[in-house]
Amino acid sequence: MSDLSSAGAGRWGGASVRSFLLAQALQKLNHQVEIIGFVFGEEAAVIPQSEIIVSQLNGYNYPKFLISASQLLKKLDGDIIYAMRPKPTTFGLALLRKIKTHQPIILDIDDWELSWYGGEKWQYKVSPKQLYRDIIKPDGALRQPDHPFYLKMIEGMTGKANAITIHTKFLQERFGGIYLPNGKDTELFNPNHYDPETSRVYYGLSGYRILMFPGAPRPYKGVEDVLMALELLNEADLKLVIVGGSPYDDYDAQLSKKWGRWIIKLPKYPATEMPKIVAAAHIVIVPQRNTTAALAQFPLKLTDGMAMAKPVLATRVGDIPDILDETGYLVDPESPKQIAEKIKLIFDDLDAANQRALKARERCVAKYSINSMSSVLESVIANL
Repeated sequence: MSDLSSAGAGRWGGASVRSFLLAQALQKLNHQVEIIGFVFGEEAAVIPQSEIIVSQLNGYNYPKFLISASQLLKKLDGDIIYAMRPKPTTFGLALLRKIKTHQPIILDIDDWELSWYGGEKWQYKVSPKQLYRDIIKPDGALRQPDHPFYLKMIEGMTGKANAITIHTKFLQERFGGIYLPNGKDTELFNPNHYDPETSRVYYGLSGYRILMFPGAPRPYKGVEDVLMALELLNEADLKLVIVGGSPYDDYDAQLSKKWGRWIIKLPKYPATEMPKIVAAAHIVIVPQRNTTAALAQFPLKLTDGMAMAKPVLATRVGDIPDILDETGYLVDPESPKQIAEKIKLIFDDLDAANQRALKARERCVAKYSINSMSSVLESVIANL
């Protein structure tokens, strides 16, 4: 992995991040798993002790990164290397190791890295003077191991992997590979273990009708559209509960400044506590906007809600309609009016919505669980 910091893959103690889900699925197949990754100047994540071995290495910019890379390469002693995303710090190092040892590589692609820089339009065009600065200055851009210039090169090498796994059709069309959707630990996320009203009292949410967004808000995730819908409804007991907040920037603060009357913030909790938190929701909301970044992602909030048998209100973006398949409620992206109408519809007959949500849990157990991930991975490994 490229980033095990508290702002990266370690932000939920690892448990809800794709690489940790893959590790759990591999363990169910009786494989020994070790997760190895860098911490680049950020706070190292506190990852609870479990049966998964986690090794964190200090990462640096070039040229010191070469030392970090050497340390990681020595640790890649498994029978199979599973590289998370086509990045120099992951797949690039795995390819270097393969040259020497011929270890097979599975490449997992759960995001389109270049989409954060403009996608196909991105080009590195600078003057000789700027190129000199980017290479020589201590904070020069090209000293960053995962700079988009290097990402673009590594993306062109994905065909060198022995197998590719992806989790959205958008990524499959771009990179090929085997469809391996994110799975949820449906034994942990089991609504029978939690009482919703008890959870609402425990987290200070009693007396409200709760829309829950259990994740990090970012503009493409459409939280603003939900808040605009709440403005349209203008009912004081409706609240949007944001769990964990954003580790990336001050976007949370911007939302609170404009729509604070509708927002309740909960801090970041250990992943094992998330089912108890989601139990407090009346509706889980996944309002993705129709952007390239959203198309490339499989929102884990979907399976949070589905596994916990909560009505899920989401947008018709990417794979979301196929994942829910009539077990949730769909609106067009960036449509606060439609969101408001669906919120009213759900609360007008909450019993019917909860019955639909039970179907969502059944679908999650069958198609989007850790066990279903294991079944796909068993086939992938058998064909290496």
